[in-house]
Amino acid sequence: MPPLTTTIELYNRTAFCKWPCKCAKSAPLCPPGVSVLMDGCDCCKACSKQVGETCNEADVCDYHKGLYCDYSADKPRYEKGVCAYMVGTGCEYDGVIYRNGQSFQPSCKYRCLCVNGAIGCVPLCTDSQPPRVWCQTPKRVKLPGRCCEQWICDEPRKPRKAAPSHAEIVRASHNEVWHKNCITQTTSWSPCSKTCGRGLSLRISNANDQCELIKESRLCNIRPCDVDITKHIKPGKKCLNIYREEHSQNFTISGCTSKKPYRPKYCGVCMATDDRCCIPYKSKTIEVEFKCPNGATLTWQVMWINACFCNLSCRNPNDIFSDLEHYYDHNEVIN
Repeated sequence: MPPLTTTIELYNRTAFCKWPCKCAKSAPLCPPGVSVLMDGCDCCKACSKQVGETCNEADVCDYHKGLYCDYSADKPRYEKGVCAYMVGTGCEYDGVIYRNGQSFQPSCKYRCLCVNGAIGCVPLCTDSQPPRVWCQTPKRVKLPGRCCEQWICDEPRKPRKAAPSHAEIVRASHNEVWHKNCITQTTSWSPCSKTCGRGLSLRISNANDQCELIKESRLCNIRPCDVDITKHIKPGKKCLNIYREEHSQNFTISGCTSKKPYRPKYCGVCMATDDRCCIPYKSKTIEVEFKCPNGATLTWQVMWINACFCNLSCRNPNDIFSDLEHYYDHNEVIN
């Protein structure tokens, strides 16, 4: 009886790691926003691979951004993969569970998208804009049979040559621009997750080479928790709009320290007998580089407050649509 033979298909896998390690004398220079990580061979520091880029056992993906190396398309060798986002969690809104990546329309005014546990929404009522240039008393009214409210000027006005510039301002205010063959859409930053101390602010944007809607995050700190700001309110005043510490200090996160010190502005507070609250009025987003004890470096986006104001119209942090409303007087200005 002839012996049984089994055919075994062998695959020669490429060895991307080579020992002993040979590293460059100087640290790699990576583009802004790209983390410097130890390679998969535990040999040298290298620029991490970003979403859509090729990865392998040596070239690792940027785990600070929730990326991993997906080898599923390289069967059966599993040598080379593509950096992709980890499977995200779903979202809950108004008692309804939505899958990651699922879009939904909670009302006729908004269209929303669930991205890894965060909900990003864009307003659908964008045709009518407030007459901010020439009108001193704008008013938004509900018209019968229409979902979207319309802005009107609640005062008589004379024709002015400023009307065309108003149209230019309206066109510029739209948060949609053409980028290659993609319409770039970016939501407003959500309110800071904490009223004092370090929190997170989120937004949804497709301003990337792949034109994919992804969740972006930035660190925020409206005011320090361990400082009694009321002691800095001037005599005769009830509120302090801006608080700033006397000396610069380094930011810290997860044991990592910013490479240079900063002296940020914080929103102040009002006296306990005053019902007003102080919130950011003008802000921008900066990139801060951190250095960790193991030598790795990472970059975080950080909210930088330029101005605050104190009033009675405090935002409800649980209202996910608060930043999508067009307020004539109290919009936060993003530089």
